[in-house]
Amino acid sequence: MKADATLDATGVLCPLPIIWTADRFKALEVGDVLEVLATDEAILEDLPAWCRATGHEFLGFEMEPPLYRGYARRKHL
Repeated sequence: MKADATLDATGVLCPLPIIWTADRFKALEVGDVLEVLATDEAILEDLPAWCRATGHEFLGFEMEPPLYRGYARRKHL
């Protein structure tokens, strides 16, 4: 999947990948896709839940354990 930006959250544990995702989203334009790289399995639940809670669009994962690539699209400012 093509992403407009990438966040490398490999090697850190929950909740840092989601905290960093929320921070990184502030710099994205509406419609931009963020790729989140993580090695903590918690991202598999946390990223979709964060998208639901914030109104952004969760686009799915590409999984190559121990690396998880999650994708989310910014839906609003």
